[in-house]
Amino acid sequence: MLASSAPWPHLRAMTKTLLSFGHGYSAQALGRKLGAEWRIVGTTRSPEKAGVLRDQGVAAVIWPGTDLRPLLGEATHVLSSVPPGSGGDPVVAALAADLARAPRLEWAGYLSTTGVYGNQDGGWVDETAPLTPSSPRGRARVGAEAAWVALGLPLHIFRLAGIYGPGRSPLTRVASGRAQRIIKPGQVFCRIHVEDIANVLAASIARPAPGTVYNVADDLPAPPQDVLEEAARLLGVAPPPEVPFDKAAMSPMSRSFYAESRRVSNRRIREDLGVALTYPDYRAGLWALAHANGT
Repeated sequence: MLASSAPWPHLRAMTKTLLSFGHGYSAQALGRKLGAEWRIVGTTRSPEKAGVLRDQGVAAVIWPGTDLRPLLGEATHVLSSVPPGSGGDPVVAALAADLARAPRLEWAGYLSTTGVYGNQDGGWVDETAPLTPSSPRGRARVGAEAAWVALGLPLHIFRLAGIYGPGRSPLTRVASGRAQRIIKPGQVFCRIHVEDIANVLAASIARPAPGTVYNVADDLPAPPQDVLEEAARLLGVAPPPEVPFDKAAMSPMSRSFYAESRRVSNRRIREDLGVALTYPDYRAGLWALAHANGT
């Protein structure tokens, strides 16, 4: 249920209301950036997480389990961070007709992944590249993107690179003592700091262009071992041990990430949205985290 400190009638008085499905790490960063003049309503499955969100000033809604039609009637902006499941996109499956009828909607955003491009053997891709996912997760994301497009909303799709930021970074992994520098020649990953995700989303809200897809990645694709070495340097510890890819003990999911290597162009967010990344590469992002005493 909605927090008692934010009853339904108050929503109508708000100029801008963001309804955020799956109000997690990236969406919370956007909520902080939008500021107090916005009403942020976030869904979660967890009553415990709902309490945390309310402490942050978010009007938390348990969903599935709450009738969201009144909120969709008030929402000016909708963002979904909910990943697809075995039955497709759960938000679209449950609310397609209600989303399509939302009367005040000015902007909709769907957080996808650069995994939709599949393996490019280290080559560059931009938003016009064919979608050739090589993993079940990537194929599910392609299907979810298509499901959102079919709703006919003022939709913007954001294909995110690997997300890092406070509490979720290579610094954390190195500090734990469990990190390994897995060496696979030619392997590169792309990354993006969570605060720059918020910067891109806020810029899109300020300059909507329905139907546009944006790659959200920083300026410097890099081998994963280089990032761990930089994290170790900042922490003043020895780099994690090197392990050849074919000898590394990894979960199936971790191994699947190494099956794909690509460089992702961020030109569109810079040229179309005018975004200047706060953390244009992993060195700047890790330095800021380390000097904020956060990992």
